[in-house]
Amino acid sequence: METSAKRAGLTRTKVLRAALDLVDRDGVEKLSMRRLGTGLGVEAMTLYHYVPNKAALLDGLVELVVSAVRADTTAPAERWPEHLRRFAVAFRAELLRHPGVIPLVATRPVRSADALRAAEDTAAALTLAGLTPLQALRAINSVATFTVGHCLAEAATTPGHPEQPADDLDLAHFPTLAAAVAAGLGTAADHQARFDLALDALLTGLHQRLTRPEA
Repeated sequence: METSAKRAGLTRTKVLRAALDLVDRDGVEKLSMRRLGTGLGVEAMTLYHYVPNKAALLDGLVELVVSAVRADTTAPAERWPEHLRRFAVAFRAELLRHPGVIPLVATRPVRSADALRAAEDTAAALTLAGLTPLQALRAINSVATFTVGHCLAEAATTPGHPEQPADDLDLAHFPTLAAAVAAGLGTAADHQARFDLALDALLTGLHQRLTRPEA
């Protein structure tokens, strides 16, 4: 098995990137050791030298995507909500690059040092502003959870799940909804506006809550 892996020039990172390419193209439901091995030109059993099981492979995909997030922490410490904003923007951008992995990020915990780096750097920036480590991680968790949920809705369809034709719904019975659709509801610009609006509200609330004396 090891000789076959070396002959194929495999590494754990190469295996995970090939798996990510497959998920980006066909969806996570189509990911299997057999298909992945075929794509890499090796037997499926060879892959177990790098990932011990399918669960470890899925965890590796989460690691690969989340570890690519690079949050900008150069803002002054007292502007700590800006650190959270930059983290959310970077996280959203990376998730939308790989929509097939969003459900995995939503349901599988981060388990690697590389994947925790963006959260650690952002938390460290927040503690410089006077937040406790617990407050910082709670704030980051709130922002990350919101971002993942928004991306699930924004992606709408994921690879392997083609969009179904919309039913012939007569919006004449829903005038407010019809007006919103006519104004651009559901467009890319609308997704951006909704993200910005909700993130602003969340950051404002976190700032007010965490800077109160009793916090």
